Amino acid sequence: MKFKLNPLLAGLGAAGMLLLPALALAQDDKPKLDTGDTAWMLTSTALVLMMTIPGLALFYGGMVRKKNVLATVMQSFAVTCLISVLWLIVGYSLAFSEGSSIVGGLGRVFLRGLTLDGVHELAKTIPESVFLCFQLTFAIITPALIAGAFAERMKFSAMMWFMALWSLIVYAPIAHWVWGGGFLGSWGVLDFAGGTVVHINAGVAGLVCALVIGKRKGFGTDNLAPFNLVYAVIGASLLWVGWFGFNAGSAVGASANAGMAMAVTQFATAAAALAWMFAEWATRGKPSVLGIISGAVAGLVAITPASGYVNPMGSLVIGIVAGLVCFWGATALKKAMGYDDSLDAFGVHGIGGFAGAILTGVFAIEAIGGEGKKGLIDGNAGQVLTQLWGALVVIAWCAIATFIILKIVDALIGLRVTAEEEIEGLDINLHGETVH
Repeated sequence: MKFKLNPLLAGLGAAGMLLLPALALAQDDKPKLDTGDTAWMLTSTALVLMMTIPGLALFYGGMVRKKNVLATVMQSFAVTCLISVLWLIVGYSLAFSEGSSIVGGLGRVFLRGLTLDGVHELAKTIPESVFLCFQLTFAIITPALIAGAFAERMKFSAMMWFMALWSLIVYAPIAHWVWGGGFLGSWGVLDFAGGTVVHINAGVAGLVCALVIGKRKGFGTDNLAPFNLVYAVIGASLLWVGWFGFNAGSAVGASANAGMAMAVTQFATAAAALAWMFAEWATRGKPSVLGIISGAVAGLVAITPASGYVNPMGSLVIGIVAGLVCFWGATALKKAMGYDDSLDAFGVHGIGGFAGAILTGVFAIEAIGGEGKKGLIDGNAGQVLTQLWGALVVIAWCAIATFIILKIVDALIGLRVTAEEEIEGLDINLHGETVH
């Protein structure tokens, strides 16, 4: 029995055959999600979140006095919650959506347009949901770091208002400048994982906070020794481990660049910890636990902008320099300037971030970080100058904006607890709880 094909259907079939190459081409153009990259970025996101809670919470909590431990860990936890919600509402849009060279637009407010398998232009092999969560963990830890500078004396309500405004006015635009298509990225500023965006930014803001709020009661006369250095060591250790997500995760994939970033992070951290330890040993007679963990964090900070651009020998030098200059910043410089940066947010993150940003220009290697970086050659004076300009722009905007935000919050609700509350402790006065 013979069947006759309807001429109309036959014509449609022929047209369909003609369309097949075009459909195949369109399918090829669609970004292909990579399961390996996605798995690594999910892991990195969890590692970086761990840096703030519980890492930074324990690191900072162990270095304050017993009467302020809960208030200090509360800051890290509350900031994590606050910035997460703000990132969903508008922070991500300001940092990573299309806009001007100064700030992103409002196209992704409330994560409008986010789909299950959609991707961001900066991370085409992983779902955008993973990319935005990874970037969120950076947006969380940056303001959380600032709290180390004003620990033991700021109102909780003032801290919440300050962090919210700072994240939208300072962090989101600077992240856009460097990573989101802004002018610093177009200038050729190299910041692989956050030397300027995170550490210079947080460190400078911390210094401004310390200067505006003033010294703790009893600073220079009372015993302000850490309550529990074991907490601080555990926190520093979690920061070290989590930093592999911070730096190697910034390769945005399970790649050779991620492997090299992990290696140089390890070497720089160890070198900085030893450099700080030996400097303290030579000048003060004993190597302290607080010193070696502070040195490790200094090394982590300094290698952050360079981690995607340098080799192990470069990282070794960066680590040694970071340990020495941050030791100087947290001791001699702080004493000379007379400010009370409670937990050395500026001494470690500000100075370490600046040193790392400049040394990135010195030790950057084209063969490691050249892909997608037009004009990048092995460390050179031109790149060092570019790094310097980028750092100075971030310092200027951060300092001015932070000062204005602090003054506004102070005028509206006040920044500082009363003298009586500070003497008795923030735990009982701000949160109604104590550590026994």
